[in-house]
Amino acid sequence: MIDRLITIFYWLNVKTWMSLIILVAARRSVTGTENIPSVGPLILVSNHLNNADPPILTHAMPRRIIWMAKRELFDIPLVGWLFYLFGHIPVRRFEADLKALRRAQQVLRHGHVLGMFPEGTRSKGQGMREGEPGTALIALRTGVPVLPVAIWGTEQVKLPRDLIRCTRVQVRVGKPFTLQRTDRLTKDQVAAGTREIMMKIAELLPAEYRVIYKDVAAAAMETS
Repeated sequence: MIDRLITIFYWLNVKTWMSLIILVAARRSVTGTENIPSVGPLILVSNHLNNADPPILTHAMPRRIIWMAKRELFDIPLVGWLFYLFGHIPVRRFEADLKALRRAQQVLRHGHVLGMFPEGTRSKGQGMREGEPGTALIALRTGVPVLPVAIWGTEQVKLPRDLIRCTRVQVRVGKPFTLQRTDRLTKDQVAAGTREIMMKIAELLPAEYRVIYKDVAAAAMETS
């Protein structure tokens, strides 16, 4: 019952004031939405350029996304309140946050979409950073499909300026894939899974955004 109320509150906000702000501030081009499974648990992974990424991706996706977000955001007046009411998960970045891990797995057990930025923080328009292991760990432990998504152009989004000047933003959705594991999960498997996730995202991005994954992604695209 509570989850249903949260879902209703989520879509009421996404389809009203959030849509209005995004439609005014950003001219979006979204491709690949046919790759999004209509039901079932899913881990959405994306590169992270700017604070505008989560709301734009939220608006672009046809399914509710439960984001894992840094703990500090939940302490901001009004913003933090909305994050809690949207059902998002606070996480202590760059450390083993077991409580957040358990909540993420619970979200997936209930068949929802879990949203994660594997880089762990914004690149602030500098292109892809090295991925952190948390996303791969959850994907390997649950066996849930991973949906790679690339977003770019948001590094130019600045409010309130963009309320009078629309910025072009592009979103590209790839095909879901599943990380393979053996019976015993190892550190090497998590590292390999992290690299695979980052490569799948990099393949969807223009070359100038791939940075440290540029050569690897280019090679993977040539052999596919």
